[in-house]
Amino acid sequence: MAAAARANLSRFPVTVVEARFEDWVPAGGPFAMVYAATAWHWIDPDVRYPKAASVLASGGHLALWDATHVIPYDGDPFFEEIQEVYDAIGESLPAGTPLPRPNQLTDKRAEIEASGLFEICEIAQFDWETVYDADGYIDLLNTFSGHIAMGDWKRDRLYGEIRRRLAQRSNGRLRRHWGSVLQVARRLG
Repeated sequence: MAAAARANLSRFPVTVVEARFEDWVPAGGPFAMVYAATAWHWIDPDVRYPKAASVLASGGHLALWDATHVIPYDGDPFFEEIQEVYDAIGESLPAGTPLPRPNQLTDKRAEIEASGLFEICEIAQFDWETVYDADGYIDLLNTFSGHIAMGDWKRDRLYGEIRRRLAQRSNGRLRRHWGSVLQVARRLG
């Protein structure tokens, strides 16, 4: 990702730093914004808010964005149908796992405010649909840590079933709905 960022941003005065946020020693600053896209949950909970606040200018902003699979009531039945394959390979959803619905995702408001370092400016939810063919959907799954960590035989079985089931559809595609929560908070002090 760092190489792609360097290539894509080469015409801008940007420095790409490869480091864990917890270990990063900022050159320059204070900064106007700390932004994390689908990565905040990977940062040590004891470090993330204090570190972000420490590198931000007074009144600087923290922007957090997460995206996840949401299941509308009228969504594609593929995901319910393919669950039997996940169950068969031992990759079931934990019992009681709620199905996230569009515009019903939880946000980090309480966590952000509990840090005592930020005040919420805005929280907004967004939903959209993406259509995938089998190869495109498998490419997406190959970016998810749970699928990366699966044994080869599990992935082969799952991906074979995805290909087989989508080949039986007239258009060979599935509709996946996405939901995201954008949280913007201002540094106190």
